[in-house]
Amino acid sequence: MSDPLAQNKENAIAFYQTAYSGQPRKAVEKYVGDEYIQHNPLVGDGKEAFIEYFDQMHREYPDKHIRFVRAVAEGELVALHTHQTWPGGDEYVTMDFFRFDKQGKIVEHWDSIQEIPATSANGNTLY
Repeated sequence: MSDPLAQNKENAIAFYQTAYSGQPRKAVEKYVGDEYIQHNPLVGDGKEAFIEYFDQMHREYPDKHIRFVRAVAEGELVALHTHQTWPGGDEYVTMDFFRFDKQGKIVEHWDSIQEIPATSANGNTLY
């Protein structure tokens, strides 16, 4: 693929899907650069902390599901907007931002997560 923005979007989705489905080491080996800076306060900094977090999440919640609603790329950043469904019926909207290096590898991550409420004062969905 010759379009780096499109390639980064594909790689961000593949990285997240691979880690989310219980293969975080494979995700890191294939899609992460030399460093990995983590801004989520619940996850340690670096590759191994990411792997440990997602391994534990997969052990505790193997039946969770993620749907990628949209991906937006600009410069070195990709933003993913997702819908997560967890065991017990809990649903969340997430927004993840990934920074890519010049080699097309993920080197930094930010995210925000919100439980989807049962009602909305404005009648609009979170998507």
